[in-house]
Amino acid sequence: MLLVRHGRTGANARGRLAGWTPGVCLDERGEEQARVLAERIAKLPVAAVVSSPLERCVQTANVIAAVYEGLDVVTDERLAECRYGDWTGKELKALAEEDLWEVVQQHPSAAVFPGGEALRDVQFRAVAAVRDWNDRIAAEHGPDALYVLCTHGDVVKAVVADALGMHLDMFQRITVDPCSLTVIRYTPLRPFLLRLNDTGGEVDGLLPPPPDQKPANASDAVVGGGAGAP
Repeated sequence: MLLVRHGRTGANARGRLAGWTPGVCLDERGEEQARVLAERIAKLPVAAVVSSPLERCVQTANVIAAVYEGLDVVTDERLAECRYGDWTGKELKALAEEDLWEVVQQHPSAAVFPGGEALRDVQFRAVAAVRDWNDRIAAEHGPDALYVLCTHGDVVKAVVADALGMHLDMFQRITVDPCSLTVIRYTPLRPFLLRLNDTGGEVDGLLPPPPDQKPANASDAVVGGGAGAP
């Protein structure tokens, strides 16, 4: 799974929490970020592009899908941003003065946004979506298939925490920049985090290995770390 955070928006640049605010789109920098990322991963055999339904993600996903002939973006509401409720649209520096801010920072599994959603529920729905798409893509395209999932910063962090077996209360230790690439390989026994918050460089190491180089058990970790990409 190629997990992508949407490109930068005007709300990001102004330090505002966009949430589900309609009409929040990529700014000029965000459009360039999406274009660069699409060009970077164009060599990878992507089987599907799935996105949060919010505009900034669909925009980013459409730029990526455009480099693959015949691929259309499919949306899944389970991948949408956290519903921040009364916090939506407010400046982050003002929100930092709220009592709930400390809970979000130190004990996010207990954070419930007034008039909105609990972060633990965001993680539950997002991980369920990932597992469903993993099964669907594997069934349709095989276990080595790659697909793009475009979503939001806190959603990426929640999915990564789950993949690493980390408690949600640790997820604020993870950084996810706009239009960064995070890659997780799921196997029957465990996920492997291959990349995190990647904003540049080659992607050849993400190509599926040839049959004669595949491990006997896809769920096994390479003892000693292995040789890396050829």
